[in-house]
Amino acid sequence: VWLVGRSERSIGAYWPIKGEFDALPALYRWSEAEGGRRIGLPVTDRQTKHLRFQIWFPGCPMEDDAYGIPKPKGTTVFEPELLLVACLGFGPKGLRLGYGGGFYDRTLAEWKPRPFTVGVGYLHGYVPWLKPEPHDVPLDAMLTEEGVFWQRR
Repeated sequence: VWLVGRSERSIGAYWPIKGEFDALPALYRWSEAEGGRRIGLPVTDRQTKHLRFQIWFPGCPMEDDAYGIPKPKGTTVFEPELLLVACLGFGPKGLRLGYGGGFYDRTLAEWKPRPFTVGVGYLHGYVPWLKPEPHDVPLDAMLTEEGVFWQRR
């Protein structure tokens, strides 16, 4: 429901692994509800360790990346206006715990303008004592099974 009222036309998402919430079915319904909407999945550049997003749709050709995670094969690259980021955990002020590769932080630090960035995780992953590291790029909002938190911008 939260997504319906947003104005963005392109969303970067993620391929769910290891128990992460699977937002792709809902995003596909969002994309089909109105023309011109795009969904993308991340593709890791092995040299720069940055992410780029390629268009995804159900049934699009996929291949595994260097980490064994499925990615779109041969689809168009774009920069999303809204970015959904899987979170293993999260803390105050938009802090996020991921798998430690730093891909999202490096990518977001370079993007101008930066997309509205929403963490997706479970409320039991909240870590109140989490402290920021110099390279951390905070989330704008956090989406859990209990709703949306923060709405920083």
